Amino acid sequence: MYRRKIEDELLSWKQRPNHKPLVVKGVRQCGKSTSVRLFAESNYENVVYIDFHERDEMISLFNGQLSVDYLTAILSAAIPNARFVPYKTCLIFDEIQECPRARGALKFFKEDGRYDVICTGSLLGVRGYRPSDQNASIPVGSEEFIKMYPMDFEEWLWANGINEKVLEMLKQHLSSEEAIPEALHVTMRRLLLEYIVVGGMPEAVKCFIETHDVNQTVAVQSGIVEEYRADMIKYAPAEHQSYICQCFDSIPKQLARENKKFQYSVVRKGGRSSQFAGSLQWIEDAGIINRCYNLNITELPLDGNANDSEFKVYMEDSGLFMSMLEPGTQADILKGNMLSYKGAVFENFIAGVFSKMGRKLYYFRKDSGLELDFVIRYKGECTPVECKATTGKAQSLRTVLGNRDKYHVIGALKLGDYNIGRNESVLTLPMYMAFLLTDL
Repeated sequence: MYRRKIEDELLSWKQRPNHKPLVVKGVRQCGKSTSVRLFAESNYENVVYIDFHERDEMISLFNGQLSVDYLTAILSAAIPNARFVPYKTCLIFDEIQECPRARGALKFFKEDGRYDVICTGSLLGVRGYRPSDQNASIPVGSEEFIKMYPMDFEEWLWANGINEKVLEMLKQHLSSEEAIPEALHVTMRRLLLEYIVVGGMPEAVKCFIETHDVNQTVAVQSGIVEEYRADMIKYAPAEHQSYICQCFDSIPKQLARENKKFQYSVVRKGGRSSQFAGSLQWIEDAGIINRCYNLNITELPLDGNANDSEFKVYMEDSGLFMSMLEPGTQADILKGNMLSYKGAVFENFIAGVFSKMGRKLYYFRKDSGLELDFVIRYKGECTPVECKATTGKAQSLRTVLGNRDKYHVIGALKLGDYNIGRNESVLTLPMYMAFLLTDL
């Protein structure tokens, strides 16, 4: 299986004294179950695995007592070959949102301390999920959380054989602001375009790496998107299901517009926030999308200057977003058409890169039409980030940098289809280097 960053987080959790039961949250199909099982099998003598989604009959085992001795006894009777050896056994509760009482039992496992417990959850925190269980006990203070994402660009590079020496070279060139050698630049550019098309869902990554067949990869992605739609219908409150699906299906239309601000009237003609705001929140809570908030002013702290009522919406996974676009878009991207879909594809990629770093997303737009694609904290400064093709003029960026007293910006980053360079206060970078902008 492919190397994932969560492996280091899981090991760090295990090595901490008196660690609590762990809950790994993340969107469906991002690799949670595989990563957790591989980790447990490599670090414990015994692993007891329960998938509440696939084996819903296991849910009833938690209807009685929740004491550790009772649960280990009944689980050992129900699961052939299950062994509970104190301090050498890890329990995995997969899709724990399906069994709220199992999550309630985490309190007792924490207090007992003999067994490690790792849980995965796809829809934890989604409002309206399993409404009949709203009163189920949540073990406040008895669990730790890790958020897992689809494979990020660096993990994609690992999967394609790019080693640490190459990554270190990229970092050195970023630091020195020297151009990347042409042979490496060509390779990295190709891997960037492929990642944008494939995305980070492990099943799609595996399909593409093994076959290099875009049509097969799109079929995998489309299947995952349909699973998301099925979740929206199955688990959301009945009165919101159609609204949630409409919000989700409107995302390509929202990003195809010149002004990509999310508008409820695009979801449905005459649509209003009062109708659709909760539905959009459901999709965000499920980990499928990220919001990027407009700033009132380009000044730190970014969160304090954000306008919560004005935002853009991006898909967390670029490959799934691509699968929702019209046929032929993948071919355009792989051929290097950086202007395809009005630049939304590349903005969506950068949004995903920043999100997986743990950055909140912000942009800046005024009614005059002045707009900066993203604004981040970088090296302690408020820094605009523009995503432009080689012909991009970035007029808004020049305006902002030309009025520093007004906009409080002294430097900017420009990401696009070119090599490293600098033009006064603007550092230009190839788009594939965005994942190295880790200075929060």
